[in-house]
Amino acid sequence: MTMFEKLQQTIGATLKVPAERITATTRDQDLPSWDSLGQVNLIMALEQEFGVTIEVEDFGSLNSVPAILQYLGKNGIA
Repeated sequence: MTMFEKLQQTIGATLKVPAERITATTRDQDLPSWDSLGQVNLIMALEQEFGVTIEVEDFGSLNSVPAILQYLGKNGIA
């Protein structure tokens, strides 16, 4: 499973949308369930799934699939 596929599954399960709806360019604005509460739930799911600790100041910038993938890459998650 690629990093994108793992992220796709995590976002889909957390925000309760079919994983197929998550594309390489999906942003928070594309999914109604990716609201402020969805963002908090997603951050917690990302920390659990990828074993990373996300600082509070980074929460707001992780609002798209590309931003999350870049963040994970910068933190050594491949």
